[in-house]
Parts: sequence; structure tokens; C-alpha cells
Amino acid sequence: MKIDILTLFPDMFKGPLTESIMWRAQDKKFAEINIHDLRKWAIDERGSVDDKPYGGGAGMILRVDVIEPAIKELKKKGSKVILLDARGEKYTQKKAQELSKSGHLILICGHYEGVDHRTIEHLADEIISIGDYVLTGGEIPAMVLTDSIVRLIPGVIKPESLAEESFSNLDLEYPQYTRPEEYKGWKVPEVLLSGNHKKIEKWRKSGV
Repeated sequence: MKIDILTLFPDMFKGPLTESIMWRAQDKKFAEINIHDLRKWAIDERGSVDDKPYGGGAGMILRVDVIEPAIKELKKKGSKVILLDARGEKYTQKKAQELSKSGHLILICGHYEGVDHRTIEHLADEIISIGDYVLTGGEIPAMVLTDSIVRLIPGVIKPESLAEESFSNLDLEYPQYTRPEEYKGWKVPEVLLSGNHKKIEKWRKSGV
């Protein structure tokens, strides 16, 4: 799996994608994640990548003549181009599972005022939103997609762990407890201490 991320703020990705499972997935060659500064494809020496919207309006719009050359350079046969934008399809675990089977993803981090609509019309294969709220850009959504997709790649996480995870079957995961058995009067449910695996399984499936 290869993921190329196009962003105006590459430094935002240093922590989330270089720690824990994301780091191990890359270290063991299960995934290759590349962060690209869109200013590499700027239209001038000043690094211009956006401009005022035609017809007037607040803010600046990310230019299509910056995005298209970037995609053209990175895209291969079978690549899927995804724009992270609040107007897109709501992201789900089902979509994460679908995308984890892709060989190559190109994620475009949307601009807080938007991207030239020709990006949607001619360049993006899919537009995805992570929720009904406004963020300053598509960087955090790109991190969400990358994390949720990479961890599903075979070998990254033990299969038995994935089998019991929340939302895999659209069910919330059961409550989990560990030592101490009692703390400040807060007790672990007795059924979990019983050693009776049938009762424990029934309790977990009860949706307590």
C-alpha cells in the first residue's frame, strides 16, 4: 500500500504518522506514506498556490493548476485520488475496509475556503468528509483516513485484534476492565472474575 498526501502544511504529519502502529507499518514495509508540499508545484517563485474566487467572496481558493500537475506526477495506473472536503461522502469503517484493499491512494488536503471546483469535476475519484463540522483544512481528515486504512492492511495488526474491534460489525465494543479489581469502591463486574467463559461471552454480547 502506498499513500501520497498533498498538503500545504507537511509538518502537521510528523507526529501522527511517525509513531506507534503507523511507524511500525512503514518500518516493516507494509505501507509507504509520503507527504508532499503542494508549494513544490506553485505557479511562481513566491510559492503561490491559491487565489481569490471568481465572482467575489471571502478567503482564497486552492488553484487547479497547482493540484493537477501534482496529481499527474504522482498518479500511476490503478491510483485512486481522494479529496478531503466537508461536502464529501461521510467516512465509515466500511469505506476504510474498501480503501485498505487499494494499491495506491493520493489524498488531497482541502483548503479551508475550498479548492477550485474543477478539481472535483476532473481530478478526484472520490470526495470524503469525516463529519458534519468545519476544520481549517484537510490535514486532520487525511490523518484519520491514513490511520484507519493502514491498520487494516494484513500483517499490520493481529487478525484476532481486528476481529473484535468496534464498528467492524457495526457494533460497539464491550466494556473492558483490568487490575485493580476494586478502586475507590468502583468494582469490576463479577461475571468477568468468574472464569465462566460462556457467561462472559453472553455478558459481552448483551451490550452492557
